[in-house]
Amino acid sequence: MATAAVSNPMSEITLPRGCTFERDDWIILAKHWYPIAMAREVGEKPIGTKLLDQPLVIYKADGAIVVAPDICPHRGVPLSLGTQIESGVVCAYHGLKFGAEGKCVHVPASPARDIPARLHLATFPAVERYGLIWTCLLPESAEPAPGAIVDMPHWDEPDFQQIVCPWMDIFGFAGRQMEGFLDVAHFAFVHTDTFGDANNAEVPAYKTRVTDTGFEAEYWSTVGNYPIGVEGRGVPGFRWLRHFRCHLPFVATLEIHFPGTDRLSIMNAASPVSAKVTRLFAPMARNFDKDLPLQDVYDFNYRVFLEDKSIVETQMPECLPLDPTMEAHIPADLSSMAYRRGLKAMGLSRFFIS
Repeated sequence: MATAAVSNPMSEITLPRGCTFERDDWIILAKHWYPIAMAREVGEKPIGTKLLDQPLVIYKADGAIVVAPDICPHRGVPLSLGTQIESGVVCAYHGLKFGAEGKCVHVPASPARDIPARLHLATFPAVERYGLIWTCLLPESAEPAPGAIVDMPHWDEPDFQQIVCPWMDIFGFAGRQMEGFLDVAHFAFVHTDTFGDANNAEVPAYKTRVTDTGFEAEYWSTVGNYPIGVEGRGVPGFRWLRHFRCHLPFVATLEIHFPGTDRLSIMNAASPVSAKVTRLFAPMARNFDKDLPLQDVYDFNYRVFLEDKSIVETQMPECLPLDPTMEAHIPADLSSMAYRRGLKAMGLSRFFIS
């Protein structure tokens, strides 16, 4: 069933079947924008995915991207099982064709009859940014308001290479994954096969600053970001700056200042498939090593996120406790605590997993 429009009273909003979120939490989260696919994936065949437990299909119709509930209004077959054609998608069961704006444009069994409005798809907005397709389940408008989608440092600058790494599914809650991305104390223990230094575990003092969309933190340390085994790339005594910008609820960017003018910008977009599954999207921009094969970049970052995945999928409780008394804390957790306070301020419940 399609999710109701945001203009409807809250009592009339229909949650997806089998929703894993509390009702009030789902409504809060559904008003935000999330990536659901890489732009380069769309067009060869209809894509089936989920966002906040809502099954979605993504297809192209005459060059325009359409996002709709992944169900044919006729007999309930997922449209993601259908066929992508230039003008839309064809249902695998009875051949109904859906085009731009989700309109049903052809019913093969009754080609001369008028097509009733009930056969048209309810659609969600589709916006392409940073090589990703973004949508919102309870949008205020077809275009995101200024600031609704995170700003990514350096993405549009001509000297920077744009890289969209393949997404990764993590069988854990988006809040846990996000908190791990913002954490600076785990490098020496989780990332020792990629870039971390097991002999450099101390976390220097840092501060967080509240922003309109979340918070920022500038973290200085001597922990490098070059892949382990790369020789001749470090600068002895260099202090690395990692500038985190958190965009609530589940997106953050990290700008890493390498020696000289080299910069690496990474987005961590934790798209909540459900309360227990997260699809991680990670576009990047950098102004160095632009001649290296993209597959090398994909492979290295896959290893980094795989290290984090192994932790997130084992954390207990599965949820992210917003009550500060539920877990112990250390001074290095400033970013974690700022993140949890931000989620709580949004009105989310103490445990927002059912």
